[in-house]
Amino acid sequence: MASIMWACWDGGGNLTPSLGIARELTDRGHDVQFFGRPDMLGRVAAAGFSATALTEARTDVGRYSFHPLAEVFGYTSSPSVGVELVGVVSAFTPDVVVIDAMFSAALDVAPRFGRPTAVMLHTLFDSLWTMWQANFTMQSESRVKAGFSSLPPLESLWGDRDLLHVNALQEFDGEPATAWDHVVHGAPVLAVESRAVAVELPWASDDATPLVLLSFSAVAEQRSPEMLQRALNALATLPVHVVATTGAIVEPTELAVPANAHVVSFADHDVLMDRASVLVGHGGHGTTMRALRHGLPMVGIPAKGGDQAPITQMLDGWGVGKALAGDASVSQIRSAAEEILSDRTFADEARRRSGALEGCNGAALAADSVEALIQKTASQ
Repeated sequence: MASIMWACWDGGGNLTPSLGIARELTDRGHDVQFFGRPDMLGRVAAAGFSATALTEARTDVGRYSFHPLAEVFGYTSSPSVGVELVGVVSAFTPDVVVIDAMFSAALDVAPRFGRPTAVMLHTLFDSLWTMWQANFTMQSESRVKAGFSSLPPLESLWGDRDLLHVNALQEFDGEPATAWDHVVHGAPVLAVESRAVAVELPWASDDATPLVLLSFSAVAEQRSPEMLQRALNALATLPVHVVATTGAIVEPTELAVPANAHVVSFADHDVLMDRASVLVGHGGHGTTMRALRHGLPMVGIPAKGGDQAPITQMLDGWGVGKALAGDASVSQIRSAAEEILSDRTFADEARRRSGALEGCNGAALAADSVEALIQKTASQ
């Protein structure tokens, strides 16, 4: 049995797959413990894992007040958090440290851990290489503006670690963007959390009316009741039923819910996707790959996640969806949904693409990579 420390960023598309991989590792006899923001404690505990809040998680947030995502980068790139993590590793002495790919403060101090380190990326790598470089340059510049030292380049933060495991299919990611030999592609980790509950819909199960699933981000930094409302308004006049999930970052009472819609905080998306004809979403990798596994065509309206706009463009290029701008209007959303509902080629292509995901167990593949790193280190 190995002890595994997970340096966590609890973003919407990050924590859920991390918990799925941790479950697989635990089932294999390993001990996984999470360290991160206090915000993640409840979700990790609900999944049955140990979680410790970093006391420095908010120490530097105020110095990032200039940034629209101060709460994010004031944690993920915080030098104070990095220093605390060095102390945690020294006290915990894990066999391996798994670091969320966006957690630049942890990546920065990883050489001081004295332990093998694995970077866990929950979306595309090669096809987004230029975007990732720009993102980490932005993080470094933000650190300097906050009064701290800059970050090393991405070629060091990711490139110098022992393993970079990508929870995405290589065939979806395109040609390799680097010559790194420590990059391993697996598959999407389509885990579910306890809050993904079954919901009782107000329509009969044999109702032939097309169902549209409306689901945006579940992370507070991407909260947008305005976008949810525009999407609800766009679908209100169509002959469809609508189920909207808000991720509890928008209260259903904040929305004017049309007669053809049902709004809930959380729901089991797999059950709804089995029944749905279209997904209207933000283009996050996890939700997108889950929908594609169900052969579900999509309308993509990206929020603030760096990978969301490129993913929606990819779907558009494949012919499995329509990509809209983040500020898409009611008429644009309505037109995109109408086009997908009236043209079966979108659903046909989504079903064809779903074959690539059939039988893929992303959590098992990621666990294989972590175990291989542990075994390699033990044999040295």
